[in-house]
Amino acid sequence: MLAKLRKKYSRYWQLYLFLIPPVLYILIFAYYPMLGVQIAFKKFNLVKGIWGSPWVGFYQFEKFFKAYQFKNILTNTISLSFYAVMASFPFPVVFALALNVMTHKRYKKIVQTITYIPHFISIVVLVGMINMIFHPMNGIYGTVAKAITGEFPKDLLANPRAFPHIYVWSGVWQNFGYNSIVYVAALSGVSAELHEAAEIDGASRLKRVFHIDFPAILPTVTIMLILRMGSVMSLGFQKIYLMQNSLNLSASEVISTFVYKKGLASGVSNDYSYSTAIGLFNSVVNLIMLTVVNAISRKVGETSLW
Repeated sequence: MLAKLRKKYSRYWQLYLFLIPPVLYILIFAYYPMLGVQIAFKKFNLVKGIWGSPWVGFYQFEKFFKAYQFKNILTNTISLSFYAVMASFPFPVVFALALNVMTHKRYKKIVQTITYIPHFISIVVLVGMINMIFHPMNGIYGTVAKAITGEFPKDLLANPRAFPHIYVWSGVWQNFGYNSIVYVAALSGVSAELHEAAEIDGASRLKRVFHIDFPAILPTVTIMLILRMGSVMSLGFQKIYLMQNSLNLSASEVISTFVYKKGLASGVSNDYSYSTAIGLFNSVVNLIMLTVVNAISRKVGETSLW
């Protein structure tokens, strides 16, 4: 057995050599930091360090579950996450299918370029654009509303009910083009012979989309959905934090922003153990969601991560 492995390694030693850097990267930046998770079960003290701080068990988790903000934060996180999934996930699929139908190559490339560009706009710039567009006095929203009604409208960015819609749909606009790349790539592998045979049988272009193109990318769609559900509790921190204000806080406070405020933005009262416990709870929920959705996918269809 050892001789077989030695022979195999000696034969492909160049490939294993190339494998060393990514393995080291994963070990150093992904696995080694996991040692710090134990802070969630301790009363962390900067002087004593991670190893010298006293154990407190599940005290930090109980503290979070009993916090008066817990229900509101959890509700905001889950509702925003599922709203974002339901709104943003179908768009790249539909766009890729529509793009695949285009026969004019130059026009197709122009459309792709235009829809990919928003993805490369930084979050800070995007939030700045949102503030400029929805400003009740100087923005496009305020100007149009003033021209129609004769008076300045209410500030949407200060409205808790409007916050989820602005957050989600601005994200859809920014990312649907870029997220469609993987589906466009999958559609490029569909055999032209299938379309030719269907066309001879009298199938319209729309029927070919539903019966050839969509089934061809369905496994890819399933995998992407499983991966997306695995991060359903992990909303983007930067965008939400930059869009937050004291008036929309009841709808915009989520786990990621709460962790930041408790762990890093509290000054001398930073509670690293508490914020780590909240982050660990978030990760465990994500893991459970990933496992459940993967199991459902494996049972219902033939596609799953494992």
